[in-house]
Amino acid sequence: MTSSVFMDSFLGLLKVRIMRGINLAIRDINQASDPYVIVRMGEQKLKTRVVKNNCNPEWNKELTLSVKDVKIPIHLIVYDKDTFSVDDRMGEASIDLKQYVECLQMQLEKLPDGSVVKRIPVDRTNCLAEESTCIWKNGNIIQEMILRLRNVECGELVVEIEWVDVIGCKGLSKVEL
Repeated sequence: MTSSVFMDSFLGLLKVRIMRGINLAIRDINQASDPYVIVRMGEQKLKTRVVKNNCNPEWNKELTLSVKDVKIPIHLIVYDKDTFSVDDRMGEASIDLKQYVECLQMQLEKLPDGSVVKRIPVDRTNCLAEESTCIWKNGNIIQEMILRLRNVECGELVVEIEWVDVIGCKGLSKVEL
């Protein structure tokens, strides 16, 4: 497969920044957890490092996904690392890219840093714990969000996403949502 055929199958890249966890579930005897996050999109699977003994971990980890289809959601699963048994699930969340891509398709330019492009309300179809914002930052649109974890008693993830256009890729201009 030539590189141009390979690039033509992708729309671009998405930086997913796993910033931190808030009030994650306790899964260890010592009244803490050793959390890490797995990020999945289609066949791709990326992982943060493990933070020992902390239910409010700081990862500040940037992971990059290659995007073929913006209709495929990003799944985040939090686990507690165990040494002698299977890692415990600590909840999950998903990110729908539709509203973020709508912001990108506006093709805005030269806004003041911090300008809010769009506010995304909490509803039954998303995992948002509070309103999310798409903001203009350093010449790009970034979506900042706090995701409420599902299938667990407590916990939230603070996440940012940022689109990266790549020369030779299809891009988002003609993508239908």
